[in-house]
Amino acid sequence: MLIDLSGRTALVTGSTQGIGAAIAAGLAAAGARVAVNGRSRASVEEALARLRASGGEFVAAPGDITTDEGARSVFEAVPRTDILVNSLGVFGPAKALEIEDDEWRRYFDTNVLTAVRMIRRYLPGMMERSWGRVQNIASDSAVAVPAEMIHYGMSKTALLAVSRGFAKEAAGTGVTVNSVIAGPTHTGGVEDFVYELVDRNLPWDEAQRAFMRTHRPQSLLQRLIEPEEIAHMVVYLSSPFASATTGGALRVDGGYVDSILP
Repeated sequence: MLIDLSGRTALVTGSTQGIGAAIAAGLAAAGARVAVNGRSRASVEEALARLRASGGEFVAAPGDITTDEGARSVFEAVPRTDILVNSLGVFGPAKALEIEDDEWRRYFDTNVLTAVRMIRRYLPGMMERSWGRVQNIASDSAVAVPAEMIHYGMSKTALLAVSRGFAKEAAGTGVTVNSVIAGPTHTGGVEDFVYELVDRNLPWDEAQRAFMRTHRPQSLLQRLIEPEEIAHMVVYLSSPFASATTGGALRVDGGYVDSILP
């Protein structure tokens, strides 16, 4: 399947590292002009230098989209996009009864409201042009809520509802809205998370196996997913080939969720 996104502009939030950066690289490799977003101009410029080294067209879209002002800055830098990927998110373990109100709000604001904020800005233009792709990066934790971070699971469950709801708003316009359920993925942040839960003296390969064995035994892949594997699904959903897929929750979870449907 040859995916050609030439002539399309994409915005990927939270794309200076990890899954977001892999998605930005994948979309650019398919021919899209990709706007890279991060909280600071410095972090975005560093990411652009890395991404451009592999080729592709990238532009800067710095701004803290957890705020209206930051989202406005991003919109001013990229006033039109054909593909919006909401990848920004935070995660981390916490004992359920010790999560304070402010932390619940922070997770909802960062993992849910940022997506809503950006969709409100870009979806109307997509609908007017009768073409567009919106994707929200969710998690297996949306369906199989982990006991060690229920605030994160809550936010990703809400993101599934946001995706389904906006897909209905865009019904019949040629715009699709989906969520991508990412399973346990190998990023720098996840390495830190793994070492919070297993022996820090273990070499990475052993630590990863111990983590999956103890904390994610449902995984059929039995390894962490690489960010590029998430990006492959996003690139496909961004293409004309996915024109009949909307309102869905597409799984790239390594078989982690023990269900036929999300």
